[in-house]
Amino acid sequence: MIRKEKLEELEERMRSLEIREEDLTEKFILGSGKGGQKINKTSSCVYLKHEPTGIEVKCQKDRSREMNRYYARKELCERIEEKISSVKTEKQQLIEKIRRQKRRRTRRMKEKMLAEKKVRSEAKTLRQKPRIPND
Repeated sequence: MIRKEKLEELEERMRSLEIREEDLTEKFILGSGKGGQKINKTSSCVYLKHEPTGIEVKCQKDRSREMNRYYARKELCERIEEKISSVKTEKQQLIEKIRRQKRRRTRRMKEKMLAEKKVRSEAKTLRQKPRIPND
Protein backbone atom coordinates (compact mmCIF):
# COMPACT_ATOMS: atom_id res chain seq x y z
CA MET A 1 0.00 0.00 0.00
CA ILE A 2 1.30 3.45 -0.91
CA ARG A 3 1.14 6.18 1.69
CA LYS A 4 -1.07 9.17 0.97
CA GLU A 5 1.91 11.56 1.25
CA LYS A 6 3.82 9.69 -1.46
CA LEU A 7 0.82 9.77 -3.80
CA GLU A 8 0.36 13.51 -3.25
CA GLU A 9 4.09 14.08 -3.82
CA LEU A 10 3.91 12.17 -7.12
CA GLU A 11 0.80 14.08 -8.23
CA GLU A 12 2.55 17.38 -7.47
CA ARG A 13 5.60 16.25 -9.42
CA MET A 14 3.41 15.29 -12.39
CA ARG A 15 1.67 18.71 -12.24
CA SER A 16 5.01 20.52 -12.19
CA LEU A 17 6.15 18.56 -15.26
CA GLU A 18 2.75 19.16 -16.90
CA ILE A 19 1.95 15.46 -17.18
CA ARG A 20 -1.80 14.99 -17.29
CA GLU A 21 -3.63 11.69 -16.84
CA GLU A 22 -5.48 12.36 -20.13
CA ASP A 23 -2.13 12.29 -21.98
CA LEU A 24 -1.28 8.83 -20.64
CA THR A 25 -2.14 5.53 -22.28
CA GLU A 26 -2.23 2.87 -19.60
CA LYS A 27 -2.44 -0.88 -20.18
CA PHE A 28 -2.14 -3.84 -17.86
CA ILE A 29 -0.34 -6.78 -19.38
CA LEU A 30 0.65 -10.22 -18.24
CA GLY A 31 3.84 -10.27 -16.27
CA SER A 32 6.80 -12.45 -17.08
CA GLY A 33 9.75 -13.95 -15.30
CA LYS A 34 10.00 -16.13 -12.23
CA GLY A 35 6.93 -16.66 -10.10
CA GLY A 36 5.29 -19.63 -11.80
CA GLN A 37 1.63 -19.84 -12.65
CA LYS A 38 0.55 -16.85 -10.55
CA ILE A 39 2.65 -14.35 -12.51
CA ASN A 40 1.48 -15.84 -15.80
CA LYS A 41 -2.22 -15.52 -14.89
CA THR A 42 -2.38 -12.00 -13.45
CA SER A 43 -2.07 -8.76 -15.42
CA SER A 44 0.01 -6.86 -12.88
CA CYS A 45 2.60 -5.44 -15.28
CA VAL A 46 1.84 -1.79 -16.09
CA TYR A 47 2.55 -0.19 -19.48
CA LEU A 48 2.43 3.61 -19.68
CA LYS A 49 2.87 5.81 -22.73
CA HIS A 50 3.02 9.58 -22.56
CA GLU A 51 1.46 10.62 -25.88
CA PRO A 52 3.01 14.13 -26.28
CA THR A 53 6.60 12.92 -25.79
CA GLY A 54 6.21 9.31 -26.92
CA ILE A 55 8.01 8.02 -23.81
CA GLU A 56 7.04 4.45 -22.90
CA VAL A 57 7.47 2.79 -19.51
CA LYS A 58 6.89 -0.82 -18.47
CA CYS A 59 6.92 -1.67 -14.79
CA GLN A 60 6.77 -4.99 -12.99
CA LYS A 61 8.72 -4.27 -9.80
CA ASP A 62 6.00 -5.48 -7.44
CA ARG A 63 3.30 -8.14 -7.41
CA SER A 64 0.49 -5.64 -6.91
CA ARG A 65 -0.92 -3.64 -9.78
CA GLU A 66 -1.36 -0.54 -7.61
CA MET A 67 2.32 -0.43 -6.64
CA ASN A 68 3.36 -0.96 -10.27
CA ARG A 69 1.14 1.93 -11.37
CA TYR A 70 2.89 4.17 -8.82
CA TYR A 71 6.38 3.01 -9.86
CA ALA A 72 5.55 3.42 -13.57
CA ARG A 73 4.42 7.02 -13.08
CA LYS A 74 7.49 7.76 -10.98
CA GLU A 75 9.76 6.32 -13.72
CA LEU A 76 7.90 8.36 -16.34
CA CYS A 77 8.50 11.56 -14.32
CA GLU A 78 12.21 10.73 -14.05
CA ARG A 79 12.52 10.14 -17.80
CA ILE A 80 10.70 13.36 -18.68
CA GLU A 81 12.84 15.35 -16.23
CA GLU A 82 15.91 13.76 -17.81
CA LYS A 83 14.70 14.78 -21.26
CA ILE A 84 13.84 18.34 -20.20
CA SER A 85 16.98 19.10 -18.22
CA SER A 86 20.41 18.48 -19.61
CA VAL A 87 21.63 17.72 -16.08
CA LYS A 88 22.57 14.08 -15.74
CA THR A 89 20.60 12.02 -13.29
CA GLU A 90 22.14 9.81 -10.62
CA LYS A 91 21.23 6.76 -12.69
CA GLN A 92 23.10 8.10 -15.74
CA GLN A 93 26.10 9.05 -13.61
CA LEU A 94 26.23 5.52 -12.18
CA ILE A 95 26.05 4.00 -15.68
CA GLU A 96 28.90 6.23 -16.88
CA LYS A 97 30.98 5.38 -13.82
CA ILE A 98 30.61 1.65 -14.52
CA ARG A 99 31.46 2.23 -18.19
CA ARG A 100 34.66 4.06 -17.21
CA GLN A 101 35.62 1.27 -14.82
CA LYS A 102 35.16 -1.39 -17.50
CA ARG A 103 36.99 0.54 -20.20
CA ARG A 104 40.28 -1.00 -21.40
CA ARG A 105 43.43 0.55 -20.06
CA THR A 106 45.67 2.38 -22.47
CA ARG A 107 49.15 1.05 -23.20
CA ARG A 108 50.68 3.91 -21.20
CA MET A 109 48.50 3.11 -18.17
CA LYS A 110 49.45 -0.57 -18.35
CA GLU A 111 53.16 0.27 -18.49
CA LYS A 112 52.83 2.65 -15.54
CA MET A 113 50.92 0.06 -13.50
CA LEU A 114 53.50 -2.66 -14.22
CA ALA A 115 56.39 -0.32 -13.31
CA GLU A 116 54.73 0.44 -9.96
CA LYS A 117 54.22 -3.28 -9.34
CA LYS A 118 57.88 -3.97 -10.04
CA VAL A 119 59.01 -1.24 -7.59
CA ARG A 120 56.66 -2.65 -4.98
CA SER A 121 57.91 -6.21 -5.40
CA GLU A 122 61.53 -5.06 -5.09
CA ALA A 123 60.68 -3.25 -1.85
CA LYS A 124 59.07 -6.44 -0.54
CA THR A 125 62.07 -8.62 -1.42
CA LEU A 126 64.33 -6.24 0.52
CA ARG A 127 62.24 -6.89 3.64
CA GLN A 128 62.98 -10.62 3.63
CA LYS A 129 65.58 -12.14 5.91
CA PRO A 130 68.91 -12.77 4.24
CA ARG A 131 69.39 -16.38 3.14
CA ILE A 132 72.45 -18.23 4.39
CA PRO A 133 73.97 -20.50 1.72
CA ASN A 134 74.41 -24.17 2.67
CA ASP A 135 77.98 -25.48 2.82
